Amino acid sequence: MKNSRIGIALFLIYFLFAMLLNSVGTVILQVINSFDVSKSDASILEAFKDLSIAAASFLGAAFLPRLGYKKSILIALGLMFFACIAMPLWPGFMCTRLFFMCCGISFALIKVSIYSTIGLITKGAQEHAQFMNMLEGIFMLGVLSGYWVFSYFIDSADMTSRHWLQVYWVLACLCAAAFMLLATTPLDESAARPDGRIAGTSESRGFSLMWILTRKSLVYLFLIAAFLSALVEQGITSWLPTFNNEIMKLPLSLSVQMTSILAASSAIGRMGFSLLLKRVHWFTMLSACLCLMAGLIFLTLPLTHALNAEAVTGWGNAPLAAFIFPLIGIFMAPIYPVINSLILSALPTYQHAAMTGLIVIFSALGGTTGSLITGLVFAHFSGQTAFYLTLIPLGIMVPSLFLFRRALDAQSEVEQVSLGVA
Repeated sequence: MKNSRIGIALFLIYFLFAMLLNSVGTVILQVINSFDVSKSDASILEAFKDLSIAAASFLGAAFLPRLGYKKSILIALGLMFFACIAMPLWPGFMCTRLFFMCCGISFALIKVSIYSTIGLITKGAQEHAQFMNMLEGIFMLGVLSGYWVFSYFIDSADMTSRHWLQVYWVLACLCAAAFMLLATTPLDESAARPDGRIAGTSESRGFSLMWILTRKSLVYLFLIAAFLSALVEQGITSWLPTFNNEIMKLPLSLSVQMTSILAASSAIGRMGFSLLLKRVHWFTMLSACLCLMAGLIFLTLPLTHALNAEAVTGWGNAPLAAFIFPLIGIFMAPIYPVINSLILSALPTYQHAAMTGLIVIFSALGGTTGSLITGLVFAHFSGQTAFYLTLIPLGIMVPSLFLFRRALDAQSEVEQVSLGVA
């Protein structure tokens, strides 16, 4: 890696935003109890987060190269600092919605900037893929830590307690610390322009790059896979704490703590499969992961019926399904970072900001769709039915990844012929 210091800074910032962004599942559970909000209304939090991510990513892909990636990340950290302070000072469902809107805007700035920066500090497709998987693994460790930090502030004895809002003072301090760390870390962004200059290209060029990219078969096949991957991942992640509480019959704090198994298994999956990529073709690996995810759903959901609410008091007597189902994260984890790395490695560096904008937009739309559908089905049918529905996008992903592979191979052949002619 060209600059290990900036790499460490990016890891730490991504870790923090994992805690902020993926708290939505925990917060959905808490606002249902603390603010007397229905499941259908609570599911809108995912939309506030993801739609703001999509909107900000669309604009960010055009403006961020001009503004600068480092400055963009600092702006995002500053915005989240004030958003975190607002949560305990003005508690309520409206403030919570605005918090996740700020979280979405900030994460769009973070993700576009960090994904675009990876191409500046790594050499070659293999190093890019390894850094991407490590980054996403760090992200899942942040998610894991977030569940435990939030659960510490949750009062299981009083479901309506608002003491959980005190966690945002801790998160505000972390935002301030991350701001200071990045502010003192140098980053050379000159290679992010086709002409090598720091002064950015025009905003219209940024938008046109995104439009041009969407016309490539390689790109739109990737976007289908990214949309479906986010749909499944967010549908499960956002509603697992509520599933644990209402279906698994776990106490509030334990429901959040046991969701950390999903984050831990996802971290293991992303870091472990990044090593496996050196020996196994990515399509073979991801196809196997999709099949194993479907198998785990069929295996564990039947075990979640007719559970005794009074029997569960802690980790020691939690139902077996509460331990098994979150292991789906092991197989779900590598899909998103692997396909992201593949598409970015296939494009020149100056197109990475525009491509990352598209990645974040379609991922956000997929995440919103997954969370809303899961929440609606959960509210009107059952949690089991909601999770069974994830089998549909899983089935569609296999042929979409196959077509994406063919498009990548075709581009590679064209590039080899061009080099041979040159």
